[in-house]
Amino acid sequence: MTYNFKEELVNSFLSIGKSIGAGLATIGLAGAGVGVGVVFGSLVFGLSRNPAEEARLFKYAMLGFALTEAVDY
Repeated sequence: MTYNFKEELVNSFLSIGKSIGAGLATIGLAGAGVGVGVVFGSLVFGLSRNPAEEARLFKYAMLGFALTEAVDY
């Protein structure tokens, strides 16, 4: 039974690279969360200032939500 240290080293580097790549890929999710929070926070603020405009503000909020999700992904 031989032990190939070179192969073990390459496999460990690949494993480390996969973990780093997965971590970097999830950074973009933070941007989506912030964007959605801003959109719906603005909706709540707008509704508290002018409740009569609920239908129009909700449409704009849904548009903002969709654009935030589309741009971030």
